[in-house]
Amino acid sequence: MGLWSFVKPAADRHIVPAWLLVSALALAVSGCGGGSDSADSAPPVATPPVVTPPVATPPPTQTPPPADDLPEPELETAPSANIKPLPKPGGPSLPPPPAELRLSAAYNKSGAATQVFALSASSSGDENNNNTAAKAIDGDLTSRWESAWGNGVADANNAWLQFDFGAKTAIGYIKLYWENAYAEEYAIYISDDGQDWYQLRYVTGAQGGTEEFFNLNIDARYVRLQGIKRHTQYGYSLFEAEFKTPGSDNSLPLLDTSYVPYPLSGKGRQPLPAPAEPVESVRFTLADGTLVTRFGMVGRSRHARERGEEWNEIGFGLNETVDAQGNPADKGPGAHLNFIANYFKNRTWGVEFIDNSNVAGVTAPSIIVNQYYQQAQKGGGHSFVRRFDEPNVTGFGWMSPGRLLDNSTYLSDGAPCPIVQKPANGVLLNPNTGYNGIIGANDGCSVVFDTYPGHRALSANADGVMVPNGNNVAARALKKGDIIEFTGSFFSTREVMDAIGDNGGFRYYTNELTYVMGQGLRPWYGVQPRLMNEPLPDSTLQGGLGSVSYDYADNATFIFQQPHNNIGMQNIQRFMEGRRWLHTNLWTGEHNEDGNDRNDAGRFLQGPRFNQSSCFNCHVSNGRSVAPTVVNQRLDTMAIRTGATGTDANGNYLPHPIYGQAMQMNARSTTTGAVQNWGNAAVVAGFTTKNVQLADGTVVELRKPEIAFEGPVPEAYSVRSAQPLIGMGLLEAIADETILARVRTTPDADGVLGTANYAYDPETGDVRLGRYGWKAGKVSLRHQVANAALLDMSVTSSIYPNRDCLAGATHCDAASGTEPGLPDEALQLMTEYLHLLAVPAQRSLVSGFPKGVSPMAYLDVEPAKIAQGEQVFKAIRCNACHVSEVQTSARSPFDEVRNQTIRPYTDMLLHDMGEELADNFAEGLAGGSMWRTPALWGIGYTEHVAAGTPIGYLHDSRARTLTEAILWHGGEAEVIKNRFINLPTEERQALLAFLKSL
Repeated sequence: MGLWSFVKPAADRHIVPAWLLVSALALAVSGCGGGSDSADSAPPVATPPVVTPPVATPPPTQTPPPADDLPEPELETAPSANIKPLPKPGGPSLPPPPAELRLSAAYNKSGAATQVFALSASSSGDENNNNTAAKAIDGDLTSRWESAWGNGVADANNAWLQFDFGAKTAIGYIKLYWENAYAEEYAIYISDDGQDWYQLRYVTGAQGGTEEFFNLNIDARYVRLQGIKRHTQYGYSLFEAEFKTPGSDNSLPLLDTSYVPYPLSGKGRQPLPAPAEPVESVRFTLADGTLVTRFGMVGRSRHARERGEEWNEIGFGLNETVDAQGNPADKGPGAHLNFIANYFKNRTWGVEFIDNSNVAGVTAPSIIVNQYYQQAQKGGGHSFVRRFDEPNVTGFGWMSPGRLLDNSTYLSDGAPCPIVQKPANGVLLNPNTGYNGIIGANDGCSVVFDTYPGHRALSANADGVMVPNGNNVAARALKKGDIIEFTGSFFSTREVMDAIGDNGGFRYYTNELTYVMGQGLRPWYGVQPRLMNEPLPDSTLQGGLGSVSYDYADNATFIFQQPHNNIGMQNIQRFMEGRRWLHTNLWTGEHNEDGNDRNDAGRFLQGPRFNQSSCFNCHVSNGRSVAPTVVNQRLDTMAIRTGATGTDANGNYLPHPIYGQAMQMNARSTTTGAVQNWGNAAVVAGFTTKNVQLADGTVVELRKPEIAFEGPVPEAYSVRSAQPLIGMGLLEAIADETILARVRTTPDADGVLGTANYAYDPETGDVRLGRYGWKAGKVSLRHQVANAALLDMSVTSSIYPNRDCLAGATHCDAASGTEPGLPDEALQLMTEYLHLLAVPAQRSLVSGFPKGVSPMAYLDVEPAKIAQGEQVFKAIRCNACHVSEVQTSARSPFDEVRNQTIRPYTDMLLHDMGEELADNFAEGLAGGSMWRTPALWGIGYTEHVAAGTPIGYLHDSRARTLTEAILWHGGEAEVIKNRFINLPTEERQALLAFLKSL
C-alpha cells in the first residue's frame, strides 16, 4: 500500500519505488496484503479485449529493499461486545416477596451475623440414594446432592432443592458450594407455607464454585433453589448450603441522606467558560493565502475498502459478497475501523498539509506534507490517488505516492526520519526555510505532491464494468478544487520500537482521507468507478466537517467509536488515551479488547457496589445499553435513579435511604475481588401491552416492561437507558443563547412548548444550562463523566471525592473524606475523548460498488425515498423538537467542533411527553413527564452498532422499533404523533427510511 506499487501483467511484474512520481502507465496495483488483490488470480472472463499500453520500465539502478524489512501489518480481529447472557426466554417468574416475608425494620442488624441451620432438605428428585438432598446441609464439603437427570427425567433443568427451617427464620446470607455440575441459571424462592412461593434472587451466567448472597433481609420458613439451566449434561450437584442471620457484615446500613440541589430557574445562569483559542488549530491560513491543514492519524491494520470477504468486479476475480444464488453473503468485517493493540501507545502521529493553491499568482500548486511521529520512521509511505483505473483491484491500490525529498530515507536501512517537534498553533515550523529549496518542508522525509497522475481512460465493457479502453489521460499539474485521496503509513522498525520499550507492531496502515485543494479535508463516500472517493455534500454532514465517512469495511460495530474526520494531530493522542479509560475495567485495570496493556492507574478504583466496571459495558460499542427484552433480565446496563417521595420547593430530591441516588446492582469483595450478590437489582417482571392501529390498518403492539426489585421498592425511581456517546462535544459547543432562543412561554399551534432545565456546576457552584442526561440535569461533559462514574460505577473523582456523595450533598466534599478514584488526568482524558467523538455522515447517497458486488445493508439506500421521508418529517412537524440544523459556536476548547453546521435533530430542551412516558422522578424543572429531546443522529446505525445485542428506543428502551417509539409520544407531541398515525403507507415508510439513514 503506497510504499511499493506493482505492475502485474500475465507473465511478470516490474517494481518501482512508490515515492517516485511516475506515469500511471507504469503502475497498476499496490501489493499490500489483505482484501482483494486479485491480479494474481485467473485471467478476467466475460470481458472484451482491451488494449493495454506498454509498461514503463523502472530505472535499473533502483532496487527495493528485502521484503522482510516491510512486513504486512498484523490483521487484528474486531472484539465482541461480551455482554452477559440474558435469562432463558419463557423461564419461570414469580412475584417478589410480600412485606410479611421481609425483615421487620425493627430487627437489630448491628451485630455480626450468626449461622442458622435448616432442619431438613428435600428435592424434586435425587439421582441416586447416596447423593440425596440431605447431603447439602450435613456440614460435609465432600458429600453432595445430585439432582435426578437420568433416563425417565422429563426436564432435568427444572430440578429444585428446598430447605425447611421449621418456622419463620431471619436470613441475611446464603453461601453455596457447587460441584462442577453447577447451575448456570437458577432462582432463589422463599415461602412461608411451602405452597405460595416468591422470587428472592434470579441468577444468570453463573460460574459455579462458591457463590454468596448478601443482604437477603427475609423472614421465612422455606428457601428453594430452582434450577433453570444446567452447566453440564448431568444433574445439579451441590456440596453444601450455608445460612446466616442478618448482621452488620452482610446487610446494608441506612444512608444519611441530604437533598440533591437543583436551582429553581435559570436566574443567575453562567455559561460554560469559553477559551479564546482552541487547544490545537486544525486549519488556518497564512498571510499570503497558503492553507495549512493539520490532522491526526492512528495505525490501522487494513484499508478502508477491504472487507472480510473477497470482492471484485464481474469477470475480474473473486466475489464472495454474493452466494451461488446471487443473494448477499456476509463473511465477516474488515479491519479498518477497529482499533489495533495498544492504539493509545506510540501509535498516533500528525500530518501537516501546506497547500498554496489559494496563493495569488500560483499556477502550478502543490501540497507539502510534513509528518510528526512519536518515534523514528522510514521515509515514504504516502499515497494520494487511488488506483481507480484498474478493475483487478477494488479494495485498494495507489497510482501516485508523491515525491520524497530525500530518497535515501527510504532506501537506507533502519529508520532515518527523526522525531520532529510539533509546531505551535497558527505557524509553520519552518516558515522561512525548508529543505532542499522547498520552503516549509521539515526535512528530507517530507513529501511534495504536485501532479495529478496520468491514467488509463475507461469505458464500460459488456458487463457494464468500467475498464481501460486503450486511451490515456495525461498527467497534469494540480489545480484548485482537485479532489485528492490521501493515506499514510507507519514505517518504523523493530529496533526503534524495542528501544522505547514497545514490543508491539511497527508497521501499520491508517485512515484514508479526502482532501480538496484550496479547501481542506472533507468526509467522503465511494462512487464509480470502484468506490472512487468523492466529498460528501454538506447536507449529509450530521456532525459537520468532522463527520465519519461512509464505511466500506463492514465495520459498522465501530462506527460510533471514531474520532472527528479532521481531528488534530495532537488531539488524536488525547482521543486514544481517553478511549483507553472508557474501555478500562476500573477494578482490574484490564482493557475490554484483547492485546492491550493493563491500565495500572485504573486498578482498584471501584467501590464495593456498582452497575458495571467500565463505561463501555453500559454504552455498548458507544451506543445504547441492553434493552429490557425478557422476563428476569437484570437491568444492570441501565441506570435506575432513586429517591424518596416528593421534592423541596426548588425541585431538589432526597436520595433513597438504602440505594442513594441510584441503584448499584452488582458487587464484589474489596479485599478478594470475588463477585458477590447483594440483592440491589432491578429486574424485568413482565410486560404490559396495548395495540395501536394505523390509518392503513396496520396494528402495532406497544410493550412496556414492568420492573421488580430484589430489595425494597423505592418511593421514586426512573429507569434510564444509556444513550449513544457520539457528538457530545458538538452539543456542548452550541451556545446557550442558541438553545434558549427556542424556549417558549406559551405552546405553539400544535401544543409544543420547550423548557430549559438548569443545574449547579458541581465544581464551581454556578447555575448553568442543563445539556446532558435524559432530563438535562448535567451541565457539561465533565459533569456527566464524573457523575456517571460515581452513580453507575461507584468511582470517585475530585468532583465527587467520596461515596457519601451518593447520599446527597452534605458529606460530598473533600473535608468529609476522600476515597481513591479517577485521577484528574483520567477525568480530563475521558472528557476530551467525548468532545472529539464523531457522528457518522447520513447515508442518503448510493455508493459506487463494483459491478456485481453486494452493497452492505446499511449502505443499500434509496435516495428518493429518503428525500421524501425528510419532507414528511418536516410536514408533520417532527422537527418542532427534533431540530434538524444547528450552528455551534467558538466556545469549545476544541477547534474540531467550533463553528460547525450540524444536524443533531434535537433542540436540547425539555418537553412534556405525556403520562404514558412519565416516571415519578423530578430533576429541577424536569417533572416526571418531562424529557430532554434526544438527538437522532446515528439512530439508523443502532442495530448495526449493537451487533446482536438487544436494543430499544426512548428513555427506558421500551420501544423495539422506531415506529413504536413514535407511537409512545404524547403530551406536547400528541398532535404530531397522530399525524404519523394517519400517514399513508408510502409516506410512513419513507419517513422511517429517512430516520434509518441518519
